[in-house]
Amino acid sequence: MEADTMLVVAHQGGWDEVIFVVVPLAILAVLLWLARRRAEDEADADRAGTRLGSEPEAPDR
Repeated sequence: MEADTMLVVAHQGGWDEVIFVVVPLAILAVLLWLARRRAEDEADADRAGTRLGSEPEAPDR
C-alpha cells in the first residue's frame, strides 16, 4: 500500500472514534435495561406473593 492509502485506512474521518464511544454506551444501556426489567419482574412477583422461578405455595388448611 502507498503512504496516502495507509493514512486513509488509519483514519476514517472520525466515524471510527464514534464507535469507541457508542458501542460501550449501547452495551451499558442494554445491561441497565435488562437489570431494570429483572428488578420490576421481581417486585411484581413479591407483590403477588411469589418468587420468580418458584412454584406458588399451597395455602395452609
